[in-house]
Amino acid sequence: MQIFFPKEEAHEIRATILPEVAKKFIDLGIDVSIETGLGESVFISDELYAEAGAKISTDRNASFSAADVVCKLNKPNKDEIQFLKKDSIHISFLDPFNEKDLVSDLASAEVSSISMELVPRITRAQKMDALSSQANLAGYAAVIESSRTLSKSFPMMMTAAGTISPARVFVVGVGVAGLQAIATAKRLGARVEAFDTRPVVEEQVKSLGAKFVKIDIGDTEETDQGYAKELTSEQIKMQQEGMKKVCSQSDVIITTAQVFGRPAPRIITQDMVEAMQPGSVIVDMAVSTGGNVEGSKNDEYVFHDGVTIIGMSNLPGEVAKDASQVFGTNIFNMIEEFWDKENKIINFDLEDEILSGCVITHKGTIVNESAK
Repeated sequence: MQIFFPKEEAHEIRATILPEVAKKFIDLGIDVSIETGLGESVFISDELYAEAGAKISTDRNASFSAADVVCKLNKPNKDEIQFLKKDSIHISFLDPFNEKDLVSDLASAEVSSISMELVPRITRAQKMDALSSQANLAGYAAVIESSRTLSKSFPMMMTAAGTISPARVFVVGVGVAGLQAIATAKRLGARVEAFDTRPVVEEQVKSLGAKFVKIDIGDTEETDQGYAKELTSEQIKMQQEGMKKVCSQSDVIITTAQVFGRPAPRIITQDMVEAMQPGSVIVDMAVSTGGNVEGSKNDEYVFHDGVTIIGMSNLPGEVAKDASQVFGTNIFNMIEEFWDKENKIINFDLEDEILSGCVITHKGTIVNESAK
């Protein structure tokens, strides 16, 4: 069996795999091929991949056609799909709810596709949960970027000229990214507050040394995967009213709220931005799916009434080497879980609770119920 790791698009800093993970695939008995230049953005040369046992491909399209498995970070484009061979497997972040044409093209090409963002959140699948591993790094990067942009220090400092107060950080959304943002801001010495629509996360917030902001917005629920369910327009309005005072006192706000297959909820309104002190910073981690902050723009810094609104669509790319390492490991864990060593094939059992959640297309049809 041959697995191919193509180079990502020019704007992508991360690599799909690093040499040490490539060696793990080779040790399983899988032939690994990587496109030349795959690791150059994270300062990994082709020679290091070759030393690990990987073959270096200089013909991208031929490698697509020869591979039994193709692994990418980002979804394939139409041109790539035409080169994938029948019954091959494509693994990447596919964004299937927003990419209907892409899903149809994969089905028409009779390619079995796995969408990494749909790996179910169950104990057995934790080691292959790429969405969480990337979100973890994104939460860290969001805080580092905000600290770089803010014109204040994060920790309290005692100086000869007096005491400098700690920065106040408000994290909206306490999922994987939010928890890492809280932990990182606390390590930097900031005073941290956090809010989530799920009261059950209060203990997690407190365990990290932050204060949980309580806002009564009525009954809220979470999905069976542990994500917050979408709020009604009335609940969002109640949430905004309750958050406005906290926002006005915050030096940094980090928003993390996203909803699968739908635009991100608009949480921070323009009047909430204008209530903040000049020099304050907002990081909108949901900017690529519509944004939580009114006025945020994809991959831009927006300056409004003295407040800097940061919209970075690829925050994990700010720590690209670590992001590459964990993503490659997530992919390896996925394939190893279903690897038949004796026959050297992937056991593609759609009755399995992991595959039934993340396989989108198989044998020419769309098999995922959510994607349907």
